[in-house]
Amino acid sequence: MEIRETHSFDLTPGEAVRLQEKLRARISFSGDLDEVSLLAGADASYVKGSNEIHAVVVVLRYPDLAAVERASASIETSFPYIPGLLAFREGPALLEAFRNLRSEPEVIFFDGQGVAHPRGLGIASHMGVLLDRPAVGVAKSLLLGTAAEPGAPRGSTSPILRGGETIGMAVRTKERTQPLYVSVGHRIDLVQAVDLVLATSRGYRLPEPTRQAHLYANAVRRERNGKGGQTSLPSGGR
Repeated sequence: MEIRETHSFDLTPGEAVRLQEKLRARISFSGDLDEVSLLAGADASYVKGSNEIHAVVVVLRYPDLAAVERASASIETSFPYIPGLLAFREGPALLEAFRNLRSEPEVIFFDGQGVAHPRGLGIASHMGVLLDRPAVGVAKSLLLGTAAEPGAPRGSTSPILRGGETIGMAVRTKERTQPLYVSVGHRIDLVQAVDLVLATSRGYRLPEPTRQAHLYANAVRRERNGKGGQTSLPSGGR
């Protein structure tokens, strides 16, 4: 997969914040999806206390969600773990994993925030802008704003509000489980983002793109640390 734009990740936290504020202005909230045939999920894993990031991308065919390709990359990072600056720690490894991908997914799900972020540029928005692809933030916890508990049935939603503005949606993807927090990453609208998350949720809390990415990221981490765990899907390289 060709990546036409990137930037230095060798920044101080203050420089990273200023870059986020610049990139935020480039986010598109319009849905320009004609037809979706391939979806991707991206995630990263690392051992606590380690600076080696194991990032992966898993591509699924839509709508049957059969896995067609996966790619991974492991990179040492010097950027510390700072809430709100996740993209500067995981971004270089994620971009390398995307470079190793042969497929061209139309939409990418990220395990993290989109615009429901203190500076409006979570990892899904940051990577979406650099990749210039429709991107969706699928987070397991609320980073910013408030949201009422969605109704109990699967498919129930409740807006994530910040100062009266809707910045995302709490989405019940499975009955009797905690909701997910969905927000626009880039080049998609919130209705489309929520619809795709629900359409790709198949009996688990996480939608299949990020669920499969999470499983593969953990397998790669175990393999690179000598604990086995390699799976048998076709790989686009390391």
